[in-house]
Amino acid sequence: MKKTLLDSSFLFSVINHQDAHHTACVQIVLDTSWEKHILPTVIPETCYLLNKRLGHPVMRAFVDNLQDPRWRIEQMTAQDFARTSQILNQYADARLDLVDATIVAVAERMGIDTILTLDRRDFGMIRPQHTAYFTLLP
Repeated sequence: MKKTLLDSSFLFSVINHQDAHHTACVQIVLDTSWEKHILPTVIPETCYLLNKRLGHPVMRAFVDNLQDPRWRIEQMTAQDFARTSQILNQYADARLDLVDATIVAVAERMGIDTILTLDRRDFGMIRPQHTAYFTLLP
């Protein structure tokens, strides 16, 4: 099973039936060949987006659904936060945000080269230490 990390933009699209990428994102969620890891930093950002754009009931349903075994909540280490800080400093001119930097740090630690995201700008410019570039889906 291939490991991947999920970004908040991907999760938002999965939940938002009106999103242009909804169907493609749902197909990936249903694909059991992917091991889907979510970082603790992604959860509050996703909740914020859901609450602001789709409402509190939708946000609560997302939180309830985090118990589903298809999602693997990946804890972060002190080394992940140290690497996150390095990444934020390295890409300071691009104003990379915390969530994206933590995804990169954990991807490097876990040897993950595929990110489930709609954020092509940030993840497309980052050059991770463990691979030449990230594969971005959908």
